[in-house]
Amino acid sequence: MTADRLDRTFFSRDTLAVARDLLGKRLVRLLAEGQRLSGIIVETEAYVGETDRACHAARGRTPRNAVMYEKAGLAYVYLIYGIHHCLNAVTEQEGFPAAVLIRALEPQEGLAKMREFRSGQPDRILTSGPGRLCQALAIDRTFNGSDLCISPDLYVEEGDAPAGIVTDTRIGISADETARERLWRFCVAGNLYVSRPPRNRGTKVE
Repeated sequence: MTADRLDRTFFSRDTLAVARDLLGKRLVRLLAEGQRLSGIIVETEAYVGETDRACHAARGRTPRNAVMYEKAGLAYVYLIYGIHHCLNAVTEQEGFPAAVLIRALEPQEGLAKMREFRSGQPDRILTSGPGRLCQALAIDRTFNGSDLCISPDLYVEEGDAPAGIVTDTRIGISADETARERLWRFCVAGNLYVSRPPRNRGTKVE
């Protein structure tokens, strides 16, 4: 199961467009022993620039968020709560800090290995959430700055566009009201692997 990987042109676009268009694409992690783990991306969130108070770049460039200011297509991986890794894809032009958080996958390849990495968790929650999917695919801070366009062991492949997409507010945002109310979370409509079902306030985009 292989397909063309996404190139830098894909990631260099408007962040909201990238977040939407990543749905249905396949995230691939190739382990050192050659085993391939993958899942279809079913949920994303957009974070756009220093004026987005929910974005890590809201207070300017720091050692932690420096990758966000680099070229599109790089992986921005950070740790939250000291235990959970989160994978983002850097977007737009170099020097402008923006990225898409990959929040959930529908697991496809390497389920036995994912179950091992996730201590036997049910398939429904193997990759349902940013921390879970990173654990299931063995993605950690060593991938921070990796180039998704050329990396041999972490990349995104083409996939089928979903039949329906739902937008909603981002999860866990404690910044200002503007940041909390933006419909910058994108989910495959009706997918069981989304980390949290969209609320009724969401907008369905066919």
